[in-house]
Amino acid sequence: MSTQAQPLSGAEAYRQAARNAARPDAALKVSDWADKYRMLTLRSSPEPGPWRTSRVPFLKDIMDDLSPSSRVRVVVFMKGAQIGGTECGNNWTGFNIHLAPGPMMAVQPTTDMAKRNSKQRIGPLIEDSSVLNGLVKDARQRHSGNTVLAKDFPGGILVMVGANSPRGLRSMSARYLFLDEVDGYPGDVGGEGDPCDLAMARSTNFPRAKIFITSTPVISGRSRIERFYDESDQRQYWIPCPHCREMMVLGFAQLRWPKGQPHKAQYFCEACAKPIENHAKEWMLPRGEWHPQIADADPKVRGYHISSLYSPVGWLSWGQIAAKREAAGNDPEKLQVFTNTVLGLPWAEEGEVPDAERLYERREAYQIGRVPQGGLLLTCGVDVQLRRIECEIVAWGKNKESWSVDYRVFEGETNQPAVWAQVAALLDEDFKTDYGGPPMQIRRMAVDSGFNTTTVYDWVRKMPRTKVMAVKGESKVAGVVGLPSLIEIGPQGKRIRYGVRLWPVNTNIAKEELYRWLRGAMPDKARGEAWPTGYCHFPAYGKEYFEQLCAEQLITRTIAGRRITKWELLRDRNESLDCRIYARAAAASLRMETWADQRWEQMQAELMKDPRTNVAEPGRSNSGVSRTPVPQFRPFHAREDPE
Repeated sequence: MSTQAQPLSGAEAYRQAARNAARPDAALKVSDWADKYRMLTLRSSPEPGPWRTSRVPFLKDIMDDLSPSSRVRVVVFMKGAQIGGTECGNNWTGFNIHLAPGPMMAVQPTTDMAKRNSKQRIGPLIEDSSVLNGLVKDARQRHSGNTVLAKDFPGGILVMVGANSPRGLRSMSARYLFLDEVDGYPGDVGGEGDPCDLAMARSTNFPRAKIFITSTPVISGRSRIERFYDESDQRQYWIPCPHCREMMVLGFAQLRWPKGQPHKAQYFCEACAKPIENHAKEWMLPRGEWHPQIADADPKVRGYHISSLYSPVGWLSWGQIAAKREAAGNDPEKLQVFTNTVLGLPWAEEGEVPDAERLYERREAYQIGRVPQGGLLLTCGVDVQLRRIECEIVAWGKNKESWSVDYRVFEGETNQPAVWAQVAALLDEDFKTDYGGPPMQIRRMAVDSGFNTTTVYDWVRKMPRTKVMAVKGESKVAGVVGLPSLIEIGPQGKRIRYGVRLWPVNTNIAKEELYRWLRGAMPDKARGEAWPTGYCHFPAYGKEYFEQLCAEQLITRTIAGRRITKWELLRDRNESLDCRIYARAAAASLRMETWADQRWEQMQAELMKDPRTNVAEPGRSNSGVSRTPVPQFRPFHAREDPE
């Protein structure tokens, strides 16, 4: 007689699922489950084989706080790279599927990232663990409940969504919520609010809900993981010195090496001043302890911070960290990456306004209206006022280096076509270069639509879509510029024929970036130093230009117990700052940052061709208007101030 179990009827299957869901949560902790059941293969890990918490002992407390036996409800993990934060969440996911079933939502910054994470991490997690692959049906079976973004299992379901999808965030209630890389989430999702708030609202109906929030931080004051960590008990990992046994928190200031020899990096104990080699972490890490810094914090919210200095032996070494720091030099952008990904700390903007006087003094002697060598892409930022339009033409090169080529002010009522015709003519203007080849023209122009909006929309709609873009400030965009949306109704309710594409620009990010570049030091050419990332070159403009460029300051205030960071004007006029931001947005919309060196070199080669072999086609016009001589008008502040 066959002993094979007979399939359950529909009613019995539901009863079985109800019994499984009603049973008490397992006493086993997440770290114990991972050690007992988690298998890693080359598909998901460079170290295949059974999971060993002993390799990453600092993760044990974090995982165990996610166990049903822990009273902790929210676990925050602010970290550096190569520490294993995402694997904590994966182990927790496997534990829930196996021993504590319930509805679970895992949120990645985008839907595409959620799909990729499902294929690269969650799929192998289930398939390579024998206790899980029998609970989640084979995706090849019809009606299996196993899709890329959803995994059904007895008593629960795992749904994976992107933080950019409001529909996904509203799709279900969740007892378990895994928010991964929250600093990569958009500021606002579909106009419905912060994606973390939307997701966390899905767990309010569960009295024993668990939320795991993890991320590498980005910018201080705007970092979500920093905010969540600040609201926790702020735990740090203390480990003993192998020489004096004094407990310490690893800090980058104690990592030292001979200049130019990062492979010789050693960590020096603050207590005994003796050097510690990287391999000593094998002894130090298992003896570490987490200690909170805030004694009276909510006991149900625990926060952990750890840097990549704790990375286990065989992963990121102290020598490699020293090499990364040397490579960053004094470049603010590279230093930010190092601070975020290695130290696991948010990058603190200095908050200082660039010195307008210093920028004025370091002007260069290149000719206004001519593109210097290095500039390979021309963009234009346009700021609209009541009776004038101001424009800055900026040349961009590799490594986001830039040259202000010219600054124009066109006088006239901006609701009348005459002044707009002058702006349109800029698109047809030829800018001579120092390469000796053909002239350059503006590749893309970004026009602010915040003032005289209807007129701007009407004008932009008539311009070539690839050459002119309408922009509007939007602080919830994740980058300098977001994806455009089609606007079919104007601000006064009037229908816009055929519509106009409106590009959102995060002026906060763009201003922080620009001010970081403006504070950068000039390289020492005698020592062969290169221009730092984003270095800004200026011709002989007057002081007013630079004072407008430095007209705002980033201010952080505490309002109702929360830190609010915003830009505030220091003076009335800031048009040159706005124009520069819009020119940067135009470059970002072309995805300039992603261009390979080969593309830049090809652009330079084109500009070095003999102009006699590059005759333009007669009558061709970028703007759609006939070519007419462009008035070489300069605002009073674009030249040297008169004596």
